[in-house]
Amino acid sequence: MITLDTHIIIWNAIKPEHLSKKAKNAIDTANKTDGIIISDISLWEIAMLISKNRLEIEIPYLDFIGLIKAANNFQIKEITPEIAELSTKYLSEINLDLADRIISATSILSNAPLVTADSNLRKSKKIKTIW
Repeated sequence: MITLDTHIIIWNAIKPEHLSKKAKNAIDTANKTDGIIISDISLWEIAMLISKNRLEIEIPYLDFIGLIKAANNFQIKEITPEIAELSTKYLSEINLDLADRIISATSILSNAPLVTADSNLRKSKKIKTIW
């Protein structure tokens, strides 16, 4: 099982050429086996990117989310009290972005490496990452 950062969800869906070979292999393997965790905050981030025209897709948001869910073995993880608490603790030294902190906490508490191209997250000794 792995966890995907928001940009990886997007790249996997519409720009797979941006994925590293290790990331692509991890996604392919997880899709065929125990699945892929995505934090529910990633759904919000994608909606915000579309609403601000920073992500342009040719179909409505809900259709896009439906398609990527159908194409992947996703398990959408809600923000639990434990994830919320961890995101407020030491993760602030990693990144001040709230969504990144929640996604990172989700990865840590799920014991599922985070697939990310984010150099700040990849440098952290607290988060196991794949890139």
